[in-house]
Amino acid sequence: MADVIVVGGGPAGLSAALFTAKNDLETLVFDTDETWMHKAHLFNYLGIESMDGSEFMDVSREQVEAFGVERNQGEAVTAVVETDDGFTVETDEGEYEADYVVLATGADRSLAEDLGCEATDEEIVDVGVEMETSVADAYATGAMVRAEEWQAVIAAGDGAAAALNILSKEKGEHFHDFDTPADAE
Repeated sequence: MADVIVVGGGPAGLSAALFTAKNDLETLVFDTDETWMHKAHLFNYLGIESMDGSEFMDVSREQVEAFGVERNQGEAVTAVVETDDGFTVETDEGEYEADYVVLATGADRSLAEDLGCEATDEEIVDVGVEMETSVADAYATGAMVRAEEWQAVIAAGDGAAAALNILSKEKGEHFHDFDTPADAE
């Protein structure tokens, strides 16, 4: 049982995982490594002058693992089912339970559709600024919620927004993940 399961290990999924794990929520990521980042080179990501997309993924994975994220690399999710207590995530290797689920599967919206998440007229997953879908405690991020704005920095922001909303629900008040220089010591 995890607090949060993230389906997808690109910028959106890893960003969500970073924020939730950093703030003491047990976080499990399923990553099939099919991210578009392997075809990218970053020149337009704030704080990065120039970086190969695969290198960015390696650095991002190391960062989330350092905060305690468990990554099930190569384990594909076949279904996400809403339960009375949250969600069951199914793979060929087993079933996993969580209170929250973050869908970060790029333009593949099939898990969101199967879960019953509402879609817009453009056939993207319908979310608000907090990235929560019409299914309570299920979040959608990145390319699955945008018709064509598929940028790593946008996707990472979507993941962070989902995580902050989850953390706000858990804390019972608006939560801000704001670090200071003293936090780095």
